[in-house]
Amino acid sequence: MGDKTSITWTDATWSPWQGCAKVSHGCDHCYAERIMLRWGRGFDVRRSSDATFYAPLKWAEPRNIFTCSMSDFFIVDADRWRPEAWDIIYETPQHIYQILTKRPSRMLAWALHRGWPSNAWAGTSIESRKYLHRADVLRKVPAATRFLSLEPLLEDLGHLNLSGIAGVIVGGESGPHFRPMDLAWVRPIRDQCIEEGVAFHYKQAAGPRPGMDRELDGRVWNDLPVPEGIGRVAVTS
Repeated sequence: MGDKTSITWTDATWSPWQGCAKVSHGCDHCYAERIMLRWGRGFDVRRSSDATFYAPLKWAEPRNIFTCSMSDFFIVDADRWRPEAWDIIYETPQHIYQILTKRPSRMLAWALHRGWPSNAWAGTSIESRKYLHRADVLRKVPAATRFLSLEPLLEDLGHLNLSGIAGVIVGGESGPHFRPMDLAWVRPIRDQCIEEGVAFHYKQAAGPRPGMDRELDGRVWNDLPVPEGIGRVAVTS
């Protein structure tokens, strides 16, 4: 957790809890698990310290915040802590919370029960065709801004349904056991985003370290949605 980060599509990270459980093959080489094991901790779900849990309340300057970067905001183990974290999101409207989950059905159930704040993006991860249905569930979440994270991209996804999607992030897997990503899988996604007016952000190629080879066809693609609504693009490169 920190008010600065090297992740290209956000300004800061916030993990009110840490640890997770794997739900699909995109989780096989989880970076968060690798980091926590390096710290000498297990990967069981635990609440973060008060200093971390309440950190956004102390950040006066507006920023984009990748929420639960060391876990999943909608993991069942965190049900007891999520209401208070949700209150923090409502209490800090100056920030944009980028909430990414592999559990979009739980995200939808939560949103229908508790509502969805205007300063929170709703996103889901898709690594292969098997999980394209996650986007269909995401479209039902009543968020002003919805996004897809196609990372780690493990195969050609074919033509995507980008209806109701404001932005797409694509990236290869990083780490010592990374699985390769073919740029032939990435280019059709980029071209479709351009054609449909959806923000396209290319995070990295696959490689042993994060942030490698950010150029795609001679350009760095840093586009992100703007908070005003779906389909509008903020160009940052």
